[in-house]
Amino acid sequence: MVGIEELRRPGGLAVQVAAVAACYYAAARLGLLRQLTVEGAVVTPIWPPTGVAVAALLIFGLRCWPGITLGAFFAVLSLTTPDAEVLGVLFGNTVAPLCAALLLRRAGFRTDLSRLRDGLALVFLAALAATLISATVGAGFLVLTDGLPARSFWPVWLAWWVGDAMGVLIVTPLLLSLRRVRLPLPPGRWKEASALAVVACLLVPPAVYSPISTLFLVYPVVIWAALRFQLVGSVLCALLTSVAATVAATDGVGAFAGLNRIEVMLKLQAFNGATALTALLLSAVIIEQRNTRDSVEKACQELVEVLEHLTAGEAPPPRPRPHTDEPGDTDGPGDRSRPTGIA
Repeated sequence: MVGIEELRRPGGLAVQVAAVAACYYAAARLGLLRQLTVEGAVVTPIWPPTGVAVAALLIFGLRCWPGITLGAFFAVLSLTTPDAEVLGVLFGNTVAPLCAALLLRRAGFRTDLSRLRDGLALVFLAALAATLISATVGAGFLVLTDGLPARSFWPVWLAWWVGDAMGVLIVTPLLLSLRRVRLPLPPGRWKEASALAVVACLLVPPAVYSPISTLFLVYPVVIWAALRFQLVGSVLCALLTSVAATVAATDGVGAFAGLNRIEVMLKLQAFNGATALTALLLSAVIIEQRNTRDSVEKACQELVEVLEHLTAGEAPPPRPRPHTDEPGDTDGPGDRSRPTGIA
């Protein structure tokens, strides 16, 4: 397997771009498995490629942006013949993740999501603000090229924006957290992880497909995952519930039965957004608290060692120098919290 450091070298740029393009295209094909029709336009409730693009820019750096454009082009090419509308889609789908990465870098974002401010930055800067660009440019080009009536701009724009935002909220933190997972887990953690997976698989489908609207039953599972497995567990649970809810919504069954397309979209996106926000922000708070506790314990231990040396009439031991950042990483200097997903 080619390491990230090797891909960051000049010679690995072509491989990096090709890898990003392939991942973008694969995510697009997955997202297109479930679609909704809004004002005659086909939209996806969750658009994973946007989350893949933002994660790739944060991990590899801004120079991998051509892979996003290539992936988007091949995704569009698999659906229709290229025309003037494609230019708007490619431009918006490339610029939006770039703006998201630049905004996050400006805000001092750390890819380990170890602080609440990192979770808030990902939500408001990347998911909600930057994706306005792709929705506005994409829907606007459709109207300008007569591919969409002007009266349908706002419903399509809203569906486009929410789909991109959900892709960032669910996929980006998942990819960032999987990058830092260290295996294998202790045996006791495997048992609890297996129990959590079984409970989630047994509880989520009935909650989503029940005609009496019991979607709220999934939140205890997401909270359990966040408390015990932090970002990896909570985001995986959020992904499972969002996928199950999307399938039920596009089929018009369970909690989404008897609703028109606009009502289905609003209910689905409200549920998916609330689940993703709960998973992301709760995990960020827990990780931040644990890191603060670890820092206090380490400081107390160092203080005890200094006092012991001073009491013995010896010079205090030299403190180790903090580690420097990885090239291209957006983590703060010297910040190396424990891997996510391991309590």
